[in-house]
Amino acid sequence: QVQLVESGGGLVQAGGSLRLSCAASGRTLRSYAVGWFRQATGKEREFVVAISWNGGSTDFADSVKGRFTIYRDNAKNMVYLQMNSLKPEDTAVYYCATMTYFLSRQGDYWGQGTQVTVSS
Repeated sequence: QVQLVESGGGLVQAGGSLRLSCAASGRTLRSYAVGWFRQATGKEREFVVAISWNGGSTDFADSVKGRFTIYRDNAKNMVYLQMNSLKPEDTAVYYCATMTYFLSRQGDYWGQGTQVTVSS
């Protein structure tokens, strides 16, 4: 079983940037597609973006297209989420998760999450 730990969250002003990291242990991430999801207070968790096992394909939610980028370093067992042009509505707890099926927009193994707060 793989364990995931997110980091890099924080408080940023609207228009700013953050980079989130997802570190894996226990098993190589190379076997998995990986996705980022988020959950705002009082709302259901939603899909943000996913990357295929080799980084060759990505899938973005419409709300973040053109602003967020995902990439991975399988040698380091890491996946990253670069978030630019942040908006207050991006405020949420962000989770990374392994995905059995790349385009499923559903996670299997989850991290604990990292808080992102965007002030207006």
